[in-house]
Amino acid sequence: MDVGKRKALQQIAQAGFAAPFMILLGPHELAYGATLLGVRVWPAEDYTRVTLESDETLQVTQQLLKDPNRLVVDIQGIDLNNKIKEIVAKIKSDDPYIAGVRVGQYQPKIVRLVFDLKEEVLPQLFPLEPAGIYQHRLVLDLYPKNPPDAMTVFLQKNIKVEEDDPIAAIAKKSNEITAPAIRSNKFNRIITVALDPGHGGEDPGAIGARGSKEKDVVLAIAKRLQTQLGSLSEFRVLMTRDSDFFVPLGVRVQKARKVQADLFISIHADAFVLPSAKGASVFALSQQGATSTTARWMANKENSSDLIGGLNIKTKDAEVAKLLLDMATTAQIKDSLKLGNSVIKEIGGFANLHSKAVEQASFAVLKAPDIPSILVETAFISNPEEELKLLDDSYQNKISDAITQGIFKYLEKNPPIVRQS
Repeated sequence: MDVGKRKALQQIAQAGFAAPFMILLGPHELAYGATLLGVRVWPAEDYTRVTLESDETLQVTQQLLKDPNRLVVDIQGIDLNNKIKEIVAKIKSDDPYIAGVRVGQYQPKIVRLVFDLKEEVLPQLFPLEPAGIYQHRLVLDLYPKNPPDAMTVFLQKNIKVEEDDPIAAIAKKSNEITAPAIRSNKFNRIITVALDPGHGGEDPGAIGARGSKEKDVVLAIAKRLQTQLGSLSEFRVLMTRDSDFFVPLGVRVQKARKVQADLFISIHADAFVLPSAKGASVFALSQQGATSTTARWMANKENSSDLIGGLNIKTKDAEVAKLLLDMATTAQIKDSLKLGNSVIKEIGGFANLHSKAVEQASFAVLKAPDIPSILVETAFISNPEEELKLLDDSYQNKISDAITQGIFKYLEKNPPIVRQS
């Protein structure tokens, strides 16, 4: 119930008319009264997320219908208004799963949403308690009922064109690759690198003084790195996200393992409590506690991403992800430190370093048991000077070059083993 209604009831009660007006208002008016604050839609190849934010918990029911495929969602306790109608315009034609949505006042205090679907889906509908910048959220995730095989999709996206293809040659030249050329058979097989742009979707990550969002900056850097590595015949690149949508931490790890990634590089541009904090950093996993107070603070902040982004903790996938995150190995950490040292040396060649050594802490996203994994903090977006650097094409290119160089030098000293077919 909003403040105006509450005050009105108090005035009525003081005048001696409480009982009659309470009856006229009815149970729905007393039990509900949520105000819708925002409607957001996050389409992605993996799934489409719809988020309804309100000042109180929303009560909903859902049902799937066929011929044609539709999802009906009834939201109790609200009236049809312009805010809920915004969802119609936010469904784009290129959404993988939603063809359109219809909104109407189904019954008094019940608004009905009818999603017309492009294919059969498995919906997940769950509430989120207030977290970060958000109040109460109702999340609707639409997953494909028959998702394609992850490895098949990955290989299709990474089909290598012949070197004598003139279009490929032009594209490769335009990328201005500065990393050392890799000779044929430099490595004994193709290397798969998983690039993980942090945050995304509901989770903006850190926000700079100019309003820059970490999720946007790190995606831009990761795409530059993807272009560099992907243009070389010895590399395949997996992006845990290639657009603005949320990926839970455990799912990021699972994606890398499903394509048998050789390396996992998570890209971030974090904030600190002091705006004077500056410099790039590289982190690896620790099973023995954080190597510094800053590292511990960073890990705790990054590990809260699932809370901000919105994880459905009741799903089987979430349980599997949690189990996976407890399986990190000593060998993985040892290799991760080697990779991290190689990368931080390259970054230190042109940028300030927050720490010259690879730091360690319990970052959930680095817990793949069999993949050397590092987290690169490209700079502090909370520092106004570094925020400008992060938005600069030249700095983004230098960071990408440094990570690429670091990967090469690590692999030269630690060539990948030949996998059994």
